[in-house]
Amino acid sequence: MGSRPPGMPLVAANWKMNPTNIDDALDLVRGVMSVARGQADKVEVALFPPFLWLTAVSEVLFESGVKLGAQDTFWEMSGAFTGEISPAMLKPLCQWVIVGHSERRLFVGETDEMVAKKTAAALSCELSVIMCVGELADHYDAGTSDQVVSAQVKAGLASCSADDSARLVIAYEPVWAIGSGKNADPEHAYKTMRLIRKIVGEMIGAGAARKVRILYGGSVKADNVQQYVELPLCDGVLVGGASLVADEFAHIVKVTAEVYGHR
Repeated sequence: MGSRPPGMPLVAANWKMNPTNIDDALDLVRGVMSVARGQADKVEVALFPPFLWLTAVSEVLFESGVKLGAQDTFWEMSGAFTGEISPAMLKPLCQWVIVGHSERRLFVGETDEMVAKKTAAALSCELSVIMCVGELADHYDAGTSDQVVSAQVKAGLASCSADDSARLVIAYEPVWAIGSGKNADPEHAYKTMRLIRKIVGEMIGAGAARKVRILYGGSVKADNVQQYVELPLCDGVLVGGASLVADEFAHIVKVTAEVYGHR
């Protein structure tokens, strides 16, 4: 369980509810495309803009090699679910989707069961999934991070199988680090990612688990990304605020490519 999965690392940009206009969104896309293209043989880059900008961003990204994803999805394909977006609707535009982000859990009450259903639904539409897990500050302070993260991973993978492994990514995001300017000590991040891989192996088999990529997220910036991507079990990063600054995100991509290129 100590080796990296085959394939390239992933650098994912979660824009959250930004930018607020399409011109800024497209400027941001263009600002990172050239760097992403130049490192395409070393690192996979995926952008996750707000739903409203997906169509326009997909047109700019066409044949660029940069992947496109949605920040959330629903677990049904259609029906009377006001305001929701299904995996079937996303499939023509996207290759990726994020599920279970801590902000979804915190602000809209998303549960582990919902995350599991969303994961299964997205995978059934052949979308690749970034499933987010992570503990609150209270859990971290109480020394119960392992129990919380273990429960989230087990619940989220309840309907997954070995066949899903190549399209499944788990992002460890300590909730107390997201948007706080704090970031997890690399040793803590390493131990947690090692635990995640162990649980994934127990859930879908050790061989399949080696194909699952594990990311670190939580106040990832240009000046700290190297300490995470150098960890033996880290397969990339999920970037929030820093992904809204083209030059900073481009630097994160470059650093990741350099680290993995020497392995």
